[in-house]
Amino acid sequence: MKKAAAVFFILFLAFIRLSGTGLRDLPDSTSFAKLDTMLTHYTASIEHESFDVKKAESDFLISSVQDSLLTQHIALWLYDHYKESPLMGDEAVAIHIYDNWFKPGIIDMRSEFDRFDAELFTTFNRSTLLGMKAPEVVLRKPCGGSVTIPQDGSYSILYFFDTSCAKCKLESQLMPSVLKQITFPTKFYAVYCGHDKKAWRRFRCTFKARNRNVKIIHAWDPELQTDYLRLYGVISTPRLYFTDKDGEILGRRLELESLEEIIHYICVYYGQAQKQ
Repeated sequence: MKKAAAVFFILFLAFIRLSGTGLRDLPDSTSFAKLDTMLTHYTASIEHESFDVKKAESDFLISSVQDSLLTQHIALWLYDHYKESPLMGDEAVAIHIYDNWFKPGIIDMRSEFDRFDAELFTTFNRSTLLGMKAPEVVLRKPCGGSVTIPQDGSYSILYFFDTSCAKCKLESQLMPSVLKQITFPTKFYAVYCGHDKKAWRRFRCTFKARNRNVKIIHAWDPELQTDYLRLYGVISTPRLYFTDKDGEILGRRLELESLEEIIHYICVYYGQAQKQ
């Protein structure tokens, strides 16, 4: 057991005693707020641990409490925390908690609506977790023919967008300056998620990388013949992913700032490899 978990449980047992209750008599809402504060400190203490450690620690916390309602409270808190975590990749921990505790019915969710929402969340995220191989999808090119995204052999950026999306318009305007920083061979897949061919044509005419290291590939699937929306969790646009030369996902659901950070890291790594 991690030291953080041991410290947490010392605090937790003290919390139970100070509440004047046993595990069969649950604390009131004020006491639960104190427990939530402890959980907040606990998860912060293991924030930089691996996802496997976070999964194991979550399982330990959930399984160590015998009272069903208290167990449910901790499980739901951990699920919500990792689902909404700003730390990229923590979604894997939330999916693990759902798959191992909620989906088999060991622990109940708050309501059927919450269960449906969790099922939707896990369905649209489990295929593109960090470290996984990006799903290959065959899409259509603008002038006919098909293209498979992503392709092994080069770093890839997958950009799912719609010309009618306000945030997409802003990101599309700023994207060329980000792509200009790339010093290694990269394929940029601009996947149009809309249906307006004229708007898409205008986008293709104006969107330029102006970097010989970057090859831009335009694609779409207007009839939704593929399952790319589910596989890449495109519930809304834009969506940004970054994969390495083997197709492994290094960045998911990126913002432009985090994409720049990955590009900077790879630029440094690539430059060092070229010198060797």
